[in-house]
Amino acid sequence: MFYETDKPHGLPRDPFKSCVVPRPIGWVTSLDATGRVNLAPFSFFNALASDPPIVVLGVGGMQPHGVKDTLGNCRATGEFVVNMATWDLREAMNLTSAGVPAEVDEMALAGLTPVPSRLVRPPRVAESPIHLECRVHMIVDLPCDDPRSYNAAIFGLVVGVHIDDAVLTADGLVDVLAIRPLARLGYMDYTSIESVFSMRRPSAAEALAKVR
Repeated sequence: MFYETDKPHGLPRDPFKSCVVPRPIGWVTSLDATGRVNLAPFSFFNALASDPPIVVLGVGGMQPHGVKDTLGNCRATGEFVVNMATWDLREAMNLTSAGVPAEVDEMALAGLTPVPSRLVRPPRVAESPIHLECRVHMIVDLPCDDPRSYNAAIFGLVVGVHIDDAVLTADGLVDVLAIRPLARLGYMDYTSIESVFSMRRPSAAEALAKVR
């Protein structure tokens, strides 16, 4: 099938989110101007660069009181933390996706433990094995077809990385099979990393030799 995105596709559910998968989950802690904690997961999330390390959050939708709390907090304070969502934390992650009022601390709601960050003010989720401390680099308004909604991209400069020693191998590599990071698929579906394979990148000469 083919469909133009501004016309009906004829399927029972929008397939777009199932066409870009799996998407890592950015489980983000932030603070508002008064110091209230917010924790929310975002499946439009990824790393964009490594030198320096930069991540991006796609924030869409509105809450009754305005834009999503994470977006408002990043505008107000310029800082956030990305906590890795794992298989063991799947229920807590899902609970923090609820659109509760701004005064509700989702970390407390999900029974999670806050621990201080080193370089930014938002706390980290102690139960998560990896945290990225970020400062907002820029926030970009994005197009939105729904006049009642809003889309934006938050670009974050990663200024500090925490890795639990328990998830490092003897060779000093991050053991993703031990962590089982969560990823979002389409609809209400998720997956976790359960297998890994390696491929060496070919040299230019090796690649060109394949077509001769």
